[in-house]
Amino acid sequence: MDRSDLVKESFVRKEVPAWIPAGKTSDYFGELVFDRKKMCKYLDAESLHALLDCIEGGKPLDRKTADGVARGMKEWAMEHGVTHVTHWFQPLTEGTAEKHDSLIDYDGKGGVIETFDGKMLAQQEPDASSFPSGGIRATFEARGYTAWDPTSPVFILDDTLCIPTVFISYTGEALDYKTPLKKALKAVSDAAVAVCKYFDPSVTKVYSYLGWEQEYFLVDEGLYAARTDLMITGRTLFGHISSKNQQLDDHYFAAIPPRVAAFMRDLEITGHRLGIPIKTRHNEVAPNQFELAPIYGETNLSNDQNQLVMNLMNRIARKHGFVVLLHEKPFDGVNGSGKHNNWSLGTDKGTLLLAPGKDAKGNLQFVTFFVNVLAAVQKHNALLKASIASATNAHRLGANEAPPAIVSAFLGRTMTEVLHKLLEVPSDTPIEIAGKKSKSVGLVEIPEVFVDNTDRNRTSPFAFTGNRFEFRAVGSCANCAGAMTTLNSAVAEQLIAFKAAVDQELAAGKKTNEAVMDALKPIIKSVLDVVCFDGNGYTEEWKEEAKRRGLDVETNVPKMFCEFTKPAAVEMFTKTGVYTQKELEARNEVKWETYIKKVQIEARVMERMALNHIIPAALEYKAKLLQEVTLAKGIYGNLDNCVTEMRILDDINKYVEEVRIKATAMMEAGKAANAIEDIYACALAYHDIAESFYDLRKPIDKLEEVVDNKTWPLPKYRELLFIS
Repeated sequence: MDRSDLVKESFVRKEVPAWIPAGKTSDYFGELVFDRKKMCKYLDAESLHALLDCIEGGKPLDRKTADGVARGMKEWAMEHGVTHVTHWFQPLTEGTAEKHDSLIDYDGKGGVIETFDGKMLAQQEPDASSFPSGGIRATFEARGYTAWDPTSPVFILDDTLCIPTVFISYTGEALDYKTPLKKALKAVSDAAVAVCKYFDPSVTKVYSYLGWEQEYFLVDEGLYAARTDLMITGRTLFGHISSKNQQLDDHYFAAIPPRVAAFMRDLEITGHRLGIPIKTRHNEVAPNQFELAPIYGETNLSNDQNQLVMNLMNRIARKHGFVVLLHEKPFDGVNGSGKHNNWSLGTDKGTLLLAPGKDAKGNLQFVTFFVNVLAAVQKHNALLKASIASATNAHRLGANEAPPAIVSAFLGRTMTEVLHKLLEVPSDTPIEIAGKKSKSVGLVEIPEVFVDNTDRNRTSPFAFTGNRFEFRAVGSCANCAGAMTTLNSAVAEQLIAFKAAVDQELAAGKKTNEAVMDALKPIIKSVLDVVCFDGNGYTEEWKEEAKRRGLDVETNVPKMFCEFTKPAAVEMFTKTGVYTQKELEARNEVKWETYIKKVQIEARVMERMALNHIIPAALEYKAKLLQEVTLAKGIYGNLDNCVTEMRILDDINKYVEEVRIKATAMMEAGKAANAIEDIYACALAYHDIAESFYDLRKPIDKLEEVVDNKTWPLPKYRELLFIS
């Protein structure tokens, strides 16, 4: 089947109807999750109370309790046809991992019996040698452990009971994303509670909240299979931009195509049964780009749910003839895909700490946390950028509405004015913050619209949106835990320092409100001068201004990773108990190694496609033209009637030679990079190779415009992006 047949098939593919259960969503929401309702039904009173004390109060579980919980889980699981159990964890691969064990064991009578006890629930021993560890685990040192995380509910997927777990080495170091994330969440809670007590002494816990917005592309699976680059790297390494792409803004929020809507319904229903509160779905800006988002949730659980959703998306899309692309920049010239992380803090008393209060005291508490978050972002702006940096996200940042590779914060006019005013008034002045305002549309039949006190800035990496911050720079295929661990750790460190400053002011005899404001004022001035920026992040002037302010403007990804082992980062992570220095050094090794491999794979795919796909197709078309020219010369005796053919032949000769030279040069550069033993130096060499990708792509994209459409071997952008 050639390319044209694949394109025709993609347009006539019939919709696959989604399975829609009877009843309301609330009737089946969470039916495959061992949630509070199931705990109350299947656990004995002693096990239930001990488990809830663990989840809510952080108390340890003993073996007796684990056995009791396992008995209840087994009963529930068996009712759903479960035959296997797995510890579901998040190694340093950006994905998830699982090893399934059957529930059967010998019954002592020559048969088998289904068993599941506290030991199987609490701990497993997967091979740790084949996962990225940055040297913590050698190939011959295979032992690693997964341990149950009771704060993230157990769920059923197909015939398997899935137990969310942490993953650590035999020597105790974290080999996953969940372990440091949970440590960071504890650190920010402890630090925030101490500050909250200035305003409400009854606060005992602070929760970190995460609401992710998952952007993605869909392509027809037949066309996907015809693109070696998409299959192997997740993005198109070649492709001339389509005449029509997103310039008319006609795809954004438009009617969802029927095939896509069927896929979305399937995904949502599956997610709802697994307790994932998927709420929003819509077309994104680029053609064939879409987004889904859940209701805001506690960060650890929300991150687990995002990892599960990404797995489900790939499985369910295949049922509908699609392949999901989670690469940050699968197509050149149109919007890439991010995973905006909406982040906030809230107390166990129900107070959102990043939302303006109802009175002056509430506003002071809000401003306290608001300003300290900005201070944390200012101090660790380079580290926060490193936390979202990758070989894939590098293609997205700074292009087509993605934020630039400079971490600044957008406040909006209202909050900018509030902060400036606070610098001018006495420290005991009550803080007033304007809420939503009504605005008339000018039509009698249209009700007044309530306008937020902040606008939106799509070029800001870290934007305040009224009651939370939106970390927009996170990549679509990333594990949110990387960014959330760094952000929560940085905020924890800043709150610890702030409390020490306030306590000094209190020791001098000042009232609490005055002490808090006097400690805030120098921070307010600093963040306004350095990290706060409400303008256009795409301009060259901003790059120069950001550099002058002291913000990090590095765009070299391997160099960005160095931030994790600089003294300020090591001090912050070790002080908050999130990472040891050994773990930080190991993770940098993993990051450099991953960067090298991803760029290396892309370079090899480019070289081989250039030499095995592109050049042969161009020469095939050249042979057809030469045959035409030969026939014309035989008939007319000259080439006067072949001017067009000769010009095309000249272009083909020029571009083919350029492709050959640049592909060969890339191969030689790869060989030289591979000979470098130092992993950081090797990563820098591969960064230079990545920078040369466009040099090879350019003549190939020119050839796509010259070579006969029937001869061109790859599905084109106009075919990949308009099939739904």
